Amino acid sequence: MKSSIHLSIIAATCLALASCGPNSAPPPEPTTAPTELAATKPANVGDCVETTITLTGPRLEGAPDSGSGIEYANGMSQVSYDVVPGISSSNVGDAVRLCLVSIPENCPPGDDRGRVYAGTNLRTNETWTAPDSQHMCGGA
Repeated sequence: MKSSIHLSIIAATCLALASCGPNSAPPPEPTTAPTELAATKPANVGDCVETTITLTGPRLEGAPDSGSGIEYANGMSQVSYDVVPGISSSNVGDAVRLCLVSIPENCPPGDDRGRVYAGTNLRTNETWTAPDSQHMCGGA
């Protein structure tokens, strides 16, 4: 995916320069690595993004019955005190669609914990719902 994004950037640069012949300067390198998504997190209930899994395992390291935790390439994560079968059978690198299900109300300014997301593993088609934090906004 990164290669196709990089090629798209090169193509757009070539079109902007109107010439990609041997005498043209090479396209500039991006100053930051392209992100896999323009918007990394859904903003409104019902919005979805696609990303990939970077880490999955128990909620607490070394405690397999402590629940489930999962982290994504776009910086999002989910955690549950329950062992979630869909998360447990997911692998690093699997593509996932995350949709915002709910946003807690009356949270202190700047505390956006407790958003609930529905995840769908695009390899296994298993789904789960879990919050992005062990605590709701305003909590510990």
